[in-house]
Amino acid sequence: MPISLPAPFRALIFDCDGTLVDTAPAHFNAIRLALEQQGHTMEETWYMQRTGLTPDALLDAHDARLAAEPPSTGASLAPLDRDRVFRTYTGHFQASLHLLREIAAVADLARAWHGRVPMIVASNGRRANVEASLRSTGLLPLFTDIVSADDVAHGKPAPDVFLESARRMHVPPADCVVLEDSDEGLRAAAAAGMRSVDIRTA
Repeated sequence: MPISLPAPFRALIFDCDGTLVDTAPAHFNAIRLALEQQGHTMEETWYMQRTGLTPDALLDAHDARLAAEPPSTGASLAPLDRDRVFRTYTGHFQASLHLLREIAAVADLARAWHGRVPMIVASNGRRANVEASLRSTGLLPLFTDIVSADDVAHGKPAPDVFLESARRMHVPPADCVVLEDSDEGLRAAAAAGMRSVDIRTA
């Protein structure tokens, strides 16, 4: 069933992970392996409930959980070296690009509107991973730009990535429509004064 967009609008903003591309299994496997190299663990169920977070916010939540629930073995874990985590995580993710698949209904919508209105990708992910995801699925040429967590002070649910997207497209926020799959993203769109489509219910 085609996705219905609220009209009128002058620009479209797409989330990447879980909206344009099914990346969650690859992201989880990458972060799991990166954490294991430092003796930490992360369960898939716990991760999947937090897929809308930035990488830093995800590790903040991980650290907070460890502080509240120390390992049952009684052994203390050394604090995470985050730079090492992100380097290793990016390497594992890039090695899994062949597993990524576009989310057809959203990708088809982007193809249908390509060249008709400005379109940009706004993601809580790291730019290298977002670009790689879009390139591996052939979607990158559809978009004029990418705004990632690397480009703003605060990720979703703050409105920063969406406001920066509107600025780069020279379109007022009220004239933008956001396509999202996370509660954090939908809250960010509302905070930016933009209309949104929750693709989970589309």
